[in-house]
Parts: sequence; structure tokens; C-alpha cells
Amino acid sequence: MVAKQRAGDNAEPLSVGELSQALKRTVEDRFGFVRLRGELSGVKRAASGHLYAALKDATAVIDAVMWKGNAARLPFRPEDGLEVVASGKITTYPGRSKYQIVVERMELAGEGALLALLEKTKARLEAEGLFDPARKRALPFIPKTIGVVTSPTGAVIRDILHRLSDRFPSRVIVWPVMVQGQGSADQVASAVRGFSAMPRDHPDRPDLVIIARGGGSIEDLWSFNEEIVVRAIAECTIPTISAVGHETDTTLADHAADRRAPTPTAAAEMAVPVRAELVATLADFAQRKRRCALRPVELGRERLEARLQRLPGAEALLQPQAQKLDDLAERLRRGLMDRAALGRERLGMLRLSPAALTRNLRDAERALQGQRLVPALARRPLAERSEQLAALRRVMQSLDPELVLKRGYARVTGPDGRTVTDRSAAVRETALTLKFRDGDLPVVPRAGKPASKPRGANLGKGTPGAQDDLFG
Repeated sequence: MVAKQRAGDNAEPLSVGELSQALKRTVEDRFGFVRLRGELSGVKRAASGHLYAALKDATAVIDAVMWKGNAARLPFRPEDGLEVVASGKITTYPGRSKYQIVVERMELAGEGALLALLEKTKARLEAEGLFDPARKRALPFIPKTIGVVTSPTGAVIRDILHRLSDRFPSRVIVWPVMVQGQGSADQVASAVRGFSAMPRDHPDRPDLVIIARGGGSIEDLWSFNEEIVVRAIAECTIPTISAVGHETDTTLADHAADRRAPTPTAAAEMAVPVRAELVATLADFAQRKRRCALRPVELGRERLEARLQRLPGAEALLQPQAQKLDDLAERLRRGLMDRAALGRERLGMLRLSPAALTRNLRDAERALQGQRLVPALARRPLAERSEQLAALRRVMQSLDPELVLKRGYARVTGPDGRTVTDRSAAVRETALTLKFRDGDLPVVPRAGKPASKPRGANLGKGTPGAQDDLFG
């Protein structure tokens, strides 16, 4: 059936696009700004950077879209199940005949939603091992340079500097950042990564990094719960201290850092020791070392004094020798006196006089003149010794075996040069030498029957040495 315009009907048919545009204008005019509270579902971030999700409650669902510029400024990471308050305008999507909300601002719906998001983020990062205690590093004992990531105008940096100057004055490099509000998380993460990226030989590279902020609500401290900050702290190559909030405040940055400080002032106390206490400790160690070094000397002195008290004195040691010397001196004196007395007695007995001395002298002269010394008395012993020497020489010549060889004899020697005198000994030798007067003749002994007796060896018929009858 062909559509026909009826008489009196002035309603022109609308196209689908015209209707969609009319609906779009009507909805946008009526709902140009709304705030919706609901639970996120199907959160998806496109490659273009736009964020797509759905807001739902117990009875209805509405699609939501957040353009790239606004999505990049979100202070948290949208996830399924989070309850949020979205502000924007309602519009339609003609391509699918759907209505949706274009979100310009998104906030968590109360502290409960923040805590829920915090727990989800914590569980996810903990599963990755970012909070593993095995990753924690020891802090340097005395850092030469300390890097502080905080606001340069707050009371936090003044408290840290004041505490450091009281305990151990150190070089401090402040990396100024915002610690609250939009973009603060990016600045904190960039500061931590900036310190970590410094070369190890860079003069400004700190030995310790402190991330500090004063106290506040969970919303004020939320930048330190952002994943970008937590990952920057966990990946930092420099030991870190997280000092965010007061003692009761806990952020994910505290779990990722190597050490958590309850307050920024406590972070300064953790960073450096007390210089006065170190000086006192060193002085105590020096005193103890001195005492340890002197103690053996004192003990040795005490032992030496104890031994000296037990040793006898010089007088006691020399007294026996002195007494012996006095005794010997007395004996010497008496001996000399006795010898002198004996000499006087013998001298008195001799009764020496000039006449007696003259007589003794004349007797000695006459005895001396009677001893007439002649050369024959000296030559006679010399001649006797010469005859004895000549006799020994003749005996030696008669015993010389070489002289015997000249008379036609031969000498038999073994390999070692010794004279062989027995036949049995000669048979046992491997080689023999016959020495004649004109030279040596090497021979080899041969064992066997003795050779036949030479003719004429025994001429007698019964009596050795008897001559046989030449005729019979």
C-alpha cells in the first residue's frame, strides 16, 4: 500500500535522522547538566584515550563516555565496581538510538568508595610483588646527600631541615612538587624517577630519597595512593623513606618504600644518626681501645712487681760471695805470713855468708870446666840414626813386589787391583791380570782338572825329591 496524504493532514513525515536530532536537542536542553551516582561497569579505555563505561544501580543502566582530555585528569583509576558521582550532560547517540551521559567530571562516591578502590589497587600491586619485604633495602648509615620530594613552601621541608641540622647536618636537595590536587601524582612520580635516573657518579645524586607530605584526609593523600607513584617508588634505584601524613595515615607509597616513617620529622631521624652520639661513641671506643692496649702493660707491670718482690736483693745474692772472698783473703794473708816465716826459718838455717857464697861459686866453675864438649859427642847420635834409616830402606826394597818381577816372577791381580794368592780365589774371579816386568797380560781363569805334571816334577819313585834312575 502506498502512503498517501489525507485531506486536512498537515503533518509531514519526519526522517529518522530528523527525529534523532530533535530528540538529541530536546534531551540536551532538558538535561544539560546532571550528576549521577552509580556503580561503574564495563570500564574500557580506548586506544584514542577516551573512556567508556556504564553507570548502574539496582534498577537501571546508562552508558557513559568521558573524552580523552577529561579522562587524563582523573585523580584515580576507574575500575569495575567503584561507586562514583559523575557530572556531565545527557545526550543521545543516533547511530544506536541510545541515550548516554557525557561525563566531564568523575568523583568517588564517599570515603567508602575510596577505601574500596584503595584495597583493590593494593591487592593488585601486592600480587605483582611491589610490596614484598624481600625487596626492601637497608638505608645508608650516613648519607652524604639526601633528596627530598615535597612541597617547597610547606612546613614539612622546614621540619626535615631543622631535624637534620640538629642530628647530623647533611646536604639536602629538594625536588619541588605539588603534594595534593590534580597532577600532583605525576609530579611526585617524575621527581622520584628523576633522582633514580641520575648517574651514579653524578655529584647531585642522593644516597637517600625521602617522599614527604603533611597530614590530611584520605582525599588529600590520595596522590600517594596512585599507581604511578607506587611504581616509581618501587622501581627507584635509591633507598627510599615514605613520610606521608601522620602516624595513623597509611598510603600505598608507604608499602612500596624501603622504610615507612610515621611523620616527616621521624623520616629525618631515620635518615641520619645523632652526630653527638657518634662522637661520644667514637670517644668511648677510643678509650676502650686505649684501656685494652694498656691493660696488658699494667698486668705485666703488676706481675713484674710481684716477681721483683719475691726475688732476693742484691745484698742477699752477694753476701755468700763476699763472705767467701773475705775467707779467701784471710787464708791468703795467713799463707803469706806462714810462707814468709818458713823462708825466714830456712834462711836462718842456711847461715849465708860472703865466704860461703864465694866457695860455692868456685865449686860451680870447676864443675863447668870439667864438662868438655867435643864434636864426636854430637855426631855419634846422628850416625846411629842414619844407619837405622838405611836398614829400613833396605827392608823396604826387599819387600817391594815390583823388584821381585825383575827377577822373573809374575804377580796375579784381580779386577780390583788386589793381589790374588790362592787358586780358589783366582777361579772365582771373572778376569785376572798377570803383571810381568815388561807389562801386564789380561787372562780369563778357566775351571777344570789341573794340568799334567811337567816332566821331571817328581823324579823319585817313592821319595819326594829323589832322582830316578837314568838307566832303568
